[in-house]
Amino acid sequence: MSHGQQSGEAKHEDDAALTEFLGSLMDYTPTIPDDLVEHYLAKSGFQCPDVRLIRLVAVATQKFVADVASDALQHCKARPAPVVKDKKQQKDKRLILTMEDLSKALREYGVNVKHPEYYADSPSTGIDPATREE
Repeated sequence: MSHGQQSGEAKHEDDAALTEFLGSLMDYTPTIPDDLVEHYLAKSGFQCPDVRLIRLVAVATQKFVADVASDALQHCKARPAPVVKDKKQQKDKRLILTMEDLSKALREYGVNVKHPEYYADSPSTGIDPATREE
């Protein structure tokens, strides 16, 4: 078998796998609705009547958002926990995802987020001022 035949067969297998994958997207309902994806694609100047391509973009976007959220969670877990004096608050082990965690995660993907100086981004934001300790 010559090199040309091998690469031709591999290309045929790749084409078949891609066709099968694109066909499977017709049966898949992504988390991000088709209409929303179409809106943002159109807003950026891209129009495509093929629903499979729209869903492919939706799946890629869903994967990106999941990866960023997972990385932000890791940054949140790596952040030192605030010192808690109240036993009631000590039992509450909820994590608080901050804009700083999200910004660090997005920076790893080449997205730089800047927020205004006045942005409320404190773990105690939204807590009753009478019980807040800062």
